[in-house]
Formats: sequence, structure tokens, C-alpha cells
Amino acid sequence: MRQYWTRSKQYWDKFTKTQKITLTTTLVLIALTIGIVAYSFSRTEYVVAFRDLQPADAAAIKQYLESSNVSYHLSPDGKNIEVPANKAAELTVDVASQGLMRNGSLGYGAFREDKPFGMSDREFEVKHLDAIQGELQQLINSNTAVSSSKVLITLPEKTVFVRSGDKEESSASVVVNLKPGFQLDQKQIDTMYNLVSKGVKNLAPENIVITNQYGDLLPYSKTSTTGMESGDIALQQFQIKKQLEQDVTKSVMSLLGPVLGQGKVVPMAVASINFDKKTTQRSGVEPVVDTKGIEISVQEIQKSYSSDGNTEGGIPGTGTTDVPNYPASAGSGKANSEEMQKTVNYEVNRIKTEVQSSPFILSDLSISVGIEPPDRNDPNSLTQQTKDAVQRILVNIVKASLANSDKQYTDEDFAARVTVFEHNFASPVGGTNANTINWWLYGGIGAAALALAAVGGYAVSRRRKNAAEAMLADSAIPAKVEFPTIDMENVSNESQVRKQLESLAKKKPEEFVNLLRTWLVDE
Repeated sequence: MRQYWTRSKQYWDKFTKTQKITLTTTLVLIALTIGIVAYSFSRTEYVVAFRDLQPADAAAIKQYLESSNVSYHLSPDGKNIEVPANKAAELTVDVASQGLMRNGSLGYGAFREDKPFGMSDREFEVKHLDAIQGELQQLINSNTAVSSSKVLITLPEKTVFVRSGDKEESSASVVVNLKPGFQLDQKQIDTMYNLVSKGVKNLAPENIVITNQYGDLLPYSKTSTTGMESGDIALQQFQIKKQLEQDVTKSVMSLLGPVLGQGKVVPMAVASINFDKKTTQRSGVEPVVDTKGIEISVQEIQKSYSSDGNTEGGIPGTGTTDVPNYPASAGSGKANSEEMQKTVNYEVNRIKTEVQSSPFILSDLSISVGIEPPDRNDPNSLTQQTKDAVQRILVNIVKASLANSDKQYTDEDFAARVTVFEHNFASPVGGTNANTINWWLYGGIGAAALALAAVGGYAVSRRRKNAAEAMLADSAIPAKVEFPTIDMENVSNESQVRKQLESLAKKKPEEFVNLLRTWLVDE
């Protein structure tokens, strides 16, 4: 073992410092990669299969998972349960088939679990009322905006005696817990009232109260407002006014935004609404058939008169009571007369019309629009022609909105209710922060890339430097100098030797000097 350790150490010492760092880093990265991949493939992935559970439902599902030896994760609030992803669909179907998710209520399922045999009448009535409440809770919880609900029903007591007073009626109280970010519109609220009213015998919508988890009343739209508090009425009217102003603002923004540019138009609308209700009654008649109608009664009266006339007569002379010289009555002839009177009563249609005005009437509206010039540094870039065009568009919107108003407006009045002005808007703070964050992100990525490049360049340059130093060390070893030689054996006389030496001294003086040194060393 020691021998292998010694060999390994000797082999390791052969590497340079840079090579050791590179090799160690590579091995560590490979080990981390293998560990991460092994963890990813070996760990169990969990998904939320049951959410927004009631405590009773969560307990039932938890018990079922434990009995089935299925691992699960329960959220800190106890409302969500996570199960393995590969078993989520199967477990959801199994839980639904066993009826474990009841939203905290059993409904009529309580009678399937507990047989009613052997129960007293009072106990049966309590269970029956609880079942009705549970069924209503399940109906209300089916709304996507409702996470849970609680229904309390009060039924009149049954008695064999006849009461002289007012008849007792059923009543119901409902509390709904809305999911975060969800709201109920009036149509959905009215549907809840109808569900509760139809689910309980002799329960009128006026005897039902529905609130949310914050205690806010959710009123029934068809209930008279006389029973509502003044504060609730004022709040409802304020919400209507606010919603109308928001709708007008959105309409102006959707119209001018694409033309002038998004973020360059800021509209504001102020509305005045008349909530006075008016009821008008009209009565009229019209014939039933042929512009006359049906004769329901006829009365005819006929009178006739006949006379033979009067003869002349009287007492001669002047009596005590007579007027002197007053002419006496002359005789008349026969006289006849007839009179006929007919009265006919016709049946007609009697029409009574009751006209009720809308809940509110828009009595006044003003719109102000701020426009940023195309060039923020040049206010004149927003031409007067553009402002006039926007002015005309807004005037038409005001005219259409006030068409049903009781007041009469002139063109000058409509123009006075529209304001168009130019203004340089401040840069959005959110965009600046986002850009700053992006620049910091890009800067960090660039710095990391530069650092990696610097480390790589340093390693490459260090390797090249080490190679160059090795080459210089090899070249620094003095090589054996080969001096020119003269073949003395082939030279016959001294004159030839002298000539060769003279030629060598002229052509290669350095080699000639080295040759002399060699001869001197040899001697």
C-alpha cells in the first residue's frame, strides 16, 4: 500500500502547480455534476394535489394517504397536501371516489353513513337540517371564487296550536370565504340568494343574509333599498360613480393610446350622477273593436205629445184684477211633438302604465387629458391641429354620455367640459430600477466572463512561459565547438601548410585563432 502511495505521490509531483489546480478543479466539478444528476433522478417530485382544504377534509385525506403508505407533504397552514407527481392523478381519483373531500360538510351523505333507524324525531330533524346546510355549502363552494362557506338555517318550530300572531318564517345566514384576488359580481350574489331560497321551504330572499369573511354585506339586487342602511347606500352609489369614471377613462385611453403612443396620454374623468328615482303613472282608454267597442248597456227614452189647441174665451168686461186694454188669449190649433233619447255604454280597454326611471342618470361629465409632446424638449412638437382633433373626440364622448340627461347643453357647454393640455411626464421609477438591475446583472455576467478569461489566459501564458524557460535552459548548455582541422597527412611540404594557414586566417580569422589555441593546449 505504501508503495502505491509513493508512486502516486511521485506521479503527482511531476505536475506543475497550474496543472495541479486545473486537475483538482476538474475533478471537483465532475463530482458535483454527478451528485446533482444523481440527486435529481433519485429524489421524489411532489405536486399539490389537494388545495384549500377544510380541516376535516385534510384529516380524512391524511389518514387515507398514511393507510396507503403514500408519502405526502402537508403545508404549514394545513390547507394544501402535496403527493408524488407520478401518483397525483390516481390519488385524486381515489379520494374523490371515496367521498373524502366534502368541503367540511356531509350533506345528505350523513344518512348513507348513519342509518336513521332508531333515531328520535328530534334527532332526525337536527340531522336533516344539518344535511340541508351541508348541501347548500357544497352548492356555494362550487363557485370558483369561493374557497369555503358556512350556512346557518333557522326553521320555525312546529306546533299543533294555531297562533293568532304573525306566522313565523324561515331565515338563513351565510358566510362565504373568498379566494385571494377574487370578487363576486351582482349576478353571482343573486344566484347564491336563489340557491338558498329554493333549497329551504318557505324561505324568501328577504330573509337571507350573505356576507364575506370580512363582514361586508353582499346585498340582493331585487331587495328594496329602504331596508338598507344609509351608509351602505352611499357606498354603493360611490362605487357606481367610481366604476363609471374608470370606464370612461379606459375608453379614452384605449382610443388615444395607440394614436399618440402608450405612456404619453393620461386621461381623467369626473362624473356627476343623479340617483333620484322617478315613477310616472299614465292612464288611458282605447276601444276594443271597430273604434267603438262592445255595447254593454243601451237605454232608450221616447216621449210623444198631442193637443187639440185652446179656444177663445173669458168673461166680458174688465174685472177688478184685469188690466185694461190687455189683449185676451187667442185660440190655438192642434199640436203634436215627439222626443227620443238613446244612451249606449261601450266596453273599452283601460290602460294604466307605470314607468320607473333607471337607478341613476348621468347628469354631468368632464374629461381632462394630458398629452406629452413627441419631443419632450420641444413643447411646440405637439401641434395645435392634434390638440383640436383630440378636443373634438372628447367632446363627442361627452355628448354621447349626456344624451339622456335632463339638462340641455349647448356646444359651448360641451367644449367647456373638455380640457386638453401638454405636459412632460416623469420617467417611471419602476423602469429605471429595472434598467439598473439589468445593467448590474449584465455587468456581473461580464465581470465573471472577464475573470474566467483572465484565469484561462494566465494559465496559458504560464504554460508557454514554462516551455520557453525549458527551451532556454536547454540552449544554455555549451555545445562542443568543432574547430576546423588541417589534414597534415595529405600535406607534402611546409609551403602547403603555410598556404592553408594563411587562407584560413584570411577567410575565417576566428576559426584560425581557435585552431591556434587548440594547438597550444595540446602542446
